[in-house]
Amino acid sequence: MASMFMVAIEATIVSTAMPHIVAELGGLAYYAWVFSAFLLAQTATTVISGKLADMFGRKPVMQAGIGIFVVGTLLGGCAWSMPSLVAFRVIQGIGAGVVQPVAMTIVADLYPATERGKIQGFLSSVWAFSAVVGPLVGGVIVDDLSWRWVFWLNVPVGIVAAAIYARHLHETVEHRERAIDVLGSLLFVAVVGALMFALGDIGTASMSRIALALAVLVAAALAFYAQERRATDPIVSFAMWARRPILTANGVSGLASIALMGLTTFLPMYVQVVLGGSPVVAGLALTMMLLGWPVGAALSTRFFPRFGVRNVLFAGSLFLPLGAVLFVALTPQSSVWQAGLGSALMGFGMGLVNVSAMVLIQEVVAWSERGAVTASSVFARNLGSTLGATLFGAVVNAGLARAPGDAAEHADALKHLLAHPENAKVLDNELLTALAAAIHTMFVAMGVLTLLLVAVAACVPHVALARKTERPSLAD
Repeated sequence: MASMFMVAIEATIVSTAMPHIVAELGGLAYYAWVFSAFLLAQTATTVISGKLADMFGRKPVMQAGIGIFVVGTLLGGCAWSMPSLVAFRVIQGIGAGVVQPVAMTIVADLYPATERGKIQGFLSSVWAFSAVVGPLVGGVIVDDLSWRWVFWLNVPVGIVAAAIYARHLHETVEHRERAIDVLGSLLFVAVVGALMFALGDIGTASMSRIALALAVLVAAALAFYAQERRATDPIVSFAMWARRPILTANGVSGLASIALMGLTTFLPMYVQVVLGGSPVVAGLALTMMLLGWPVGAALSTRFFPRFGVRNVLFAGSLFLPLGAVLFVALTPQSSVWQAGLGSALMGFGMGLVNVSAMVLIQEVVAWSERGAVTASSVFARNLGSTLGATLFGAVVNAGLARAPGDAAEHADALKHLLAHPENAKVLDNELLTALAAAIHTMFVAMGVLTLLLVAVAACVPHVALARKTERPSLAD
């Protein structure tokens, strides 16, 4: 929980401090890169770190990941320019890409499936707590201290986490000659990087730049596939990823993350601009999802023995379209409580779905593949978040483009509104109507996506849960 908190709080606290960082360092053109560099490094590292944890054990890989993250955090607080901050965020992202999947793998090593849901609920509560507290703590730090403490705050947390692992986690790993697929790792980074660039450029860059990114993506993907087919110990086992339980469960996790991005990105905007709620009310509407998530995750462990993990996953998937219906039914005259209830239902379903999907795929592999399969689930979620931001952003932008008037002026007005939501009441009525219609269309698209999620969840096969976990790892 300490190591996960270190990564989770960083994701929310930095965004609060960014205006102050840009004011001091300059380099506004690099603003988006501070977040994109972290996400790219984290996503690309996730799968590689899961494989390394299977090869060399969880403990050394986790401690290396914590060390890398702490170094990146220290350097981030010492950044002297925006390009240097972007570089240090890459280091942080590499560490985060190790910590998140390996922490979940360690939980799978130490707890049987019938207990794992409760522990995953604890981990989910860390993310919920960080999402609520992070912006508040970030605001206090930038107001009363230097923005650099936004980074340095995490250093003692990382040291404590590493010390706990060193003292209490003991494991026995078979020592044998292992071939690290270096070329496959580099090609995988190239594939993820090209994909992230292509998705990030949609709607903001020229077609030639997008075409170049897609060309690099195709070339890197083909080279990666060829390398993994002939590698002795590939970073990505296509045979493992293609197993029906793993493929369908990861598909559910990815689709759930896509839907989640639509909710977290545009619900606060709708509540503030269309429903006329304050920023605090908008935050509370979204917080209902963050409260429902750990509740669903914690309850899943009680349901597994009675109903089976597959049935719990399918039942959880039904809560997402149920919540989405409430968002589709939102109108400018609706109550904020309707948005809050929809948010809570989707959060509860996310808690059931994500824990069930993770436990299910961990149960169908041996210890030697558990790190890789756990990383595959985390990768599916991260990829889903990126796809969701691109997909739903395109839907909203397309809706605004149909509004009467100048599209460029609408874009400028929307940017100003996002920075100063309290000015929503003086927004041009035509643009306000167009924004409400655009977000409503996004809610409809999100609802359709949740129905697809239910269909994929129905394809997940039944998996028997072991009463005891395979434990080459022993903790005291």
